[in-house]
Amino acid sequence: MNAEEGLELTVRGAEKRDAGRGIARLPEPARRRLGVLSGDTVVVAGGQETVAKVWPAGGDVPADTVLIDADTRANAGAKIGETVRVRQVDVEDARSVTLSMPDGVAFEDDERAVELIKRAIRDRPIQPGGQIHFESLSAEPFVVAETTPDGMVRVTDETKLRLSREGRVSRVVSSIAGSGESSGSDGGSGGVGGTAGDAAGTGPIVTYEDIGGLDEELDLVREMIELPLSEPEVFAHLGIDPPKGVLLHGPPGTGKTLIAKAVANEVDATFITVSGPEIMSKYKGESEEKLREKFADARENAPAIVFFDEIDSIAGKRDDGGDVENRVVGQLLSLMDGLDARGDVVVIGATNRVDTLDPALRRGGRFDREIEIGVPNERGRREILDVHTRRMPLADDVDLDRLAARTHGFVGADLETLTTEAAMTALRRGRRDDADAPITNLAVTRADVETAMAAVEPSAMREYVAESPTTTFADVGGLTEAKRTLERAVTWPLTYGPLFDAAGTDPPTGVLLHGPPGTGKTMLARAIAGESGVNFVQVAGPELLDRYVGESEKAVREVFERARQAAPAIVFFDEIDAVATDRDAAGGDSGVGERVVSQLLTELDRIADHPNLLVLAATNRKAALDPALLRPGRLETHVLVPAPDEAARREIFDVHLDGKPLGDDVDRDVLAAATEGYSGADIAAVVREASMRAIEAVAAAYEGEAANEHADEIVIGAEDFDAALAAVGPSE
Repeated sequence: MNAEEGLELTVRGAEKRDAGRGIARLPEPARRRLGVLSGDTVVVAGGQETVAKVWPAGGDVPADTVLIDADTRANAGAKIGETVRVRQVDVEDARSVTLSMPDGVAFEDDERAVELIKRAIRDRPIQPGGQIHFESLSAEPFVVAETTPDGMVRVTDETKLRLSREGRVSRVVSSIAGSGESSGSDGGSGGVGGTAGDAAGTGPIVTYEDIGGLDEELDLVREMIELPLSEPEVFAHLGIDPPKGVLLHGPPGTGKTLIAKAVANEVDATFITVSGPEIMSKYKGESEEKLREKFADARENAPAIVFFDEIDSIAGKRDDGGDVENRVVGQLLSLMDGLDARGDVVVIGATNRVDTLDPALRRGGRFDREIEIGVPNERGRREILDVHTRRMPLADDVDLDRLAARTHGFVGADLETLTTEAAMTALRRGRRDDADAPITNLAVTRADVETAMAAVEPSAMREYVAESPTTTFADVGGLTEAKRTLERAVTWPLTYGPLFDAAGTDPPTGVLLHGPPGTGKTMLARAIAGESGVNFVQVAGPELLDRYVGESEKAVREVFERARQAAPAIVFFDEIDAVATDRDAAGGDSGVGERVVSQLLTELDRIADHPNLLVLAATNRKAALDPALLRPGRLETHVLVPAPDEAARREIFDVHLDGKPLGDDVDRDVLAAATEGYSGADIAAVVREASMRAIEAVAAAYEGEAANEHADEIVIGAEDFDAALAAVGPSE
């Protein structure tokens, strides 16, 4: 290979954290062939040339690829999947750089905004005509107007930075390093290189690097949309018509709209958004006319994407709608059938209520492919967190891997809210502690993230208690046999899926925990969810009951639908005897109980083929349950959670006494022997009562809040437990 000619590599999307940083990641074989090191500068040449800084790619990246972000791709005149030539180049240090600001930037002498720019371009290779995006300042790019020396240069600490507007220099920064507060280039944003003609239009620009956790879905969308718009001749060669539409469906906040905008930006297509309220009109024929105008606009500005957000609002089932709605659906069907076979207009629909759409829309030739955009898994959440924290100054104690593992059920919008709330918490803390401190000293800490976690709930499961419990088997004393049975039923199918496939065996669909009150059934359910690391959907039986016909059954369907969206998940019905009593014995409930049981049986049968979904139920009245619920294929595994024997009571005491300031006279074996007939909940109450008596003794010895200064004097002694046992007896 001639070093001057460079190396031909296939373009792939950048890592999420690299967006806007002017980085080209090279796999190790390509880096060695080019003879470059991390930090060197390369020229990436497609339809045109741009410069980027070399960083190493991960070990799973193919050897013949280069990872570059959307700005660098646009500046190099290349798209994902195309070939570019990469070669090494030596660049001089810039003595001065002039950036031309877009009209939307509203600052002149704002030191904080200048600090942001200084951090972003420090140690960055740039060239005249290159564009740099600063998303916090403007959707429009800054353009490199001039460099000294002219051509490709690297910005250093000594480079003078000038910001100009319409050719007028408004501010001079004598040194990129400034007062030494700059934290390097990692916190910056924006791409460099290319020409001013590549500047994007109005509105925020969405790229593939702005979408985390949806790589497979993105590939499907690109296959259905990019090819018809960019290479329609491929379909002509194959003798088929290109796809006309793609339907994206899934819970709110998972990224459906974002995917549509990113695809439109990447293929350089006109993006026409259609919302329901702007189409609907009270005058006959006007709604259909507005719809026709949208499609005519798309044809005139082809290639184009017509995007129907919340398409269910204008294309519901015609049987359920009025006259206007029916005519709009009919007009939409006609317009999609009339789309030109050249494929230069593609329709994208997005909805979180896919079952309410008119069936005629969901056939081939209209919406050719339906793609589910589901709740992200742990790896997806990690990518999304990379997207939303790549320009955020994080303290060293913030562990994004741990945060991704804890945010079960969170969709992309929830994670964005979480990071925003963490940043706002850091801002409030900074103003409270030292309002005059430089903004560059502010960082988001683990404590800020924890505060945000307490304030943000997962929206996909907000109607129900959905969480990833921190309870584990270590928090449950005794019940060894019940733990073993639960582990086989829940953890094994998730961990040993290939073994089940090899044996040709389906995992259990449901598990029933039964036994006296207070023995730990609910805690066991939470513990197995914590052990297996899956979403936990807890539903109290009485919550499902509603006096209106059909509402109770609808509530059951929604529980299972949400659980499927958040799979892998455990659906836990506490006190299931409240809604699933024996239908032959039930009476006086207007048939509500029978219908709920029937709906529950139907849903259990439907999840038999869903290995990542399991139903747990708990009751202390097993005999009252409908027999059909207890047969194999439904709640087939029955786990008795008995009252604890003496050895189990000793283990339960160990759990509840862990970390407490016990006196030397406390004998746990004596306590276990003295609590014959006590359940786990009773033992927890005994320990709590003994602790309260120890607190009362210290509080009484000192006056008022002064007692707080003597917290180290609290000791829970044998006399406290004797008093607690006298006050708390075994449950009936």
